[in-house]
Amino acid sequence: MSVNFVVSAHGPDQFPRDRLPEVAFVGRSNVGKSSLLNALLVGFARRGRGRQGAGRKELARTSQTPGRTRAINFFRIGHRAYFADLPGYGYARVSRVEQQRWKRLAESYLVSREPLRLVVLIVDIRHGPTAQDRQMKDWLEAAGQAYCVAATKSDKLKRVARLRSMRSIEETFAPPISLSAVSGEGVKQLWRAIDTALAA
Repeated sequence: MSVNFVVSAHGPDQFPRDRLPEVAFVGRSNVGKSSLLNALLVGFARRGRGRQGAGRKELARTSQTPGRTRAINFFRIGHRAYFADLPGYGYARVSRVEQQRWKRLAESYLVSREPLRLVVLIVDIRHGPTAQDRQMKDWLEAAGQAYCVAATKSDKLKRVARLRSMRSIEETFAPPISLSAVSGEGVKQLWRAIDTALAA
């Protein structure tokens, strides 16, 4: 089973049409979304499900410059599902017009995309959820959209600080999965959540 980049969609007319179930990834710019996607896709290959692409170090492009994802990037997981990488939000150096365009694109996907099974809402474990993350959570709950929370960059904190941050995120936001794209912590747990959503 292969793992492949499919398309950078700038509008609904470019979304995949084969109706495979989809998992979307959302979060503010520079939260580690692309690194998380790469860790999941490498983990997928290591589970023995993927051959083509298994030797690649990176499928989702990472960048030191936030705000580079300006479309919804779709990755096809064999004949099983798509991962949809949505534009990051909250990057101040992007013009207001561009921010609004990204917002409309994301909303057109999240509101009406029938194959969407799960949204992975990504926060930085070092800083916790921002006001925009909370808005996204509230919006997903109001829309009745299934979601889970991934707290990235856990390798940046020592164990005690990591546990403290996890408790704080759970108490004030939602129960998170602690994740590190560097160490692989939490990747299997997130895959279990994704598998459950795809099987529903």
